[in-house]
Amino acid sequence: MAARRPAHTINPRKKPGQKRSEATVAAVLEAAARILETEGFEGYTTNAVAQRAGISIGSLYQYFPNKDAITKALILRETSSLLEEVAAIRTERRGRKGLQRLIEAAVAYQFRRPALARLLDLEERRLPVSQELQSVGEQLAITVQWCLDAPDMAAVPRTSFAAEDLLAIARAIVDAAGERGERNLVALVERVSRAVFGYLEYVPA
Repeated sequence: MAARRPAHTINPRKKPGQKRSEATVAAVLEAAARILETEGFEGYTTNAVAQRAGISIGSLYQYFPNKDAITKALILRETSSLLEEVAAIRTERRGRKGLQRLIEAAVAYQFRRPALARLLDLEERRLPVSQELQSVGEQLAITVQWCLDAPDMAAVPRTSFAAEDLLAIARAIVDAAGERGERNLVALVERVSRAVFGYLEYVPA
C-alpha cells in the first residue's frame, strides 16, 4: 500500500482567480476524470492529464503540485454536486419523502459516473481528505435527522443513533453495489429503500 502523503502536500498551489484560470482547472479535473474512467490508475499520470486537458505540464503544475492534489480536487468536485442535491431535500414537507429523495440522490451519484465513483471511493481511503469530507458527512447526517424529525415521522420509534445507522446502511449497500459494478439503478434504489425503511419500521417481537 502506498504511504499516505502529508495533507499539505496535496493542496492546490493556488486557486484560480480569473475565468481563464478557472477554465484551466476545470479542464484538468475533467481530463483526470476521463482518464480514470477509461484507463484506470495505470494511465493516470500528470503528463497524461495535461495532454488530455490541452495544456502544458508546466501550466498544470502552476495549480497542482502532484497527481494526488488533482485527485483530491476531483473528489471535492464530485461530492459538491451531491451536497447541492442533499440541500434541496430539506425543502420537502414530509420526512419519508425526504428520505426517499436522499436514497435516490445517493444511488444516482454512484451511477452517474460509476467507474469514476468506484476509483474515487478507493482514493478517499488512501488520501488525507477526511477533514474536507467531514462537512459532507455532517450535511448528510443533518438531512437525515431533519427527515426523522418531520411531523409525518413522529410516530416512528427510533434510537438516538438512528440517523447514523441509516447513513451507514445506505452507504454500505451503495458502495458494495459500486464495487460489483451494478448498473440497475431502479433495483438498487429499491434495495436501499427496503433496508432504510425496514430499519425504521422494525418492531421487536
